[in-house]
Amino acid sequence: MTAPETGRGIGNGDSFRILHVSTGNVCRSPITERLTRHALVGRLGNPLVRGLIVESAGTWGHEGAPMEANAETVLADFGADASGFVGRELLDDHVIRADLVLTATRDHRAQVISMGHSAGLRTFTLKEFTRLVQAIDPATLPDPLDGGVVERARALVRAAAALRGWLLAPNAEADEVYDPYGAPLPFFRSVGEEISEALDPVVTALTGVPACR
Repeated sequence: MTAPETGRGIGNGDSFRILHVSTGNVCRSPITERLTRHALVGRLGNPLVRGLIVESAGTWGHEGAPMEANAETVLADFGADASGFVGRELLDDHVIRADLVLTATRDHRAQVISMGHSAGLRTFTLKEFTRLVQAIDPATLPDPLDGGVVERARALVRAAAALRGWLLAPNAEADEVYDPYGAPLPFFRSVGEEISEALDPVVTALTGVPACR
């Protein structure tokens, strides 16, 4: 499939599209998608006005399926909106249009990159991206009040990609968010906390706005 010149990856259009990827798109990636949106609303008001779009899909996505009930409960714990979610299978077009792909595991990252579409420089595991953005000096990124959040987000992805070979994970498990599918609610909640903690510095780096404590 040939990618169109518009809407492909970094640096196209007036929006910045974040794609969260897991396996079934009913547990981890829906939690991550909706927690990202919730955090962006908290920092920016309406992120759509600033050009940030957040989506999710699954490498073996349950097309049309609802979010797992325990995932909905986790989102409710954070005050995030779980309504209207519908599972999606990961398609070429999702990868083509994404400016940043954040995956639950390294296997998901490899699957996204194997799809082509020049995805390698904009695909990371969530925890990998967290580690990289924490090493980037915010002063080197565009001011969101001057150049806009979209320009800042694109610069952040380029800077993270440049650091990837220099800032490696301390161990094989450090970049993984494990699948809670079929697990009891306490495990879902621990995964939700893990995702939330990983997202906080990412959203701060993207927006230039720290979380209210």
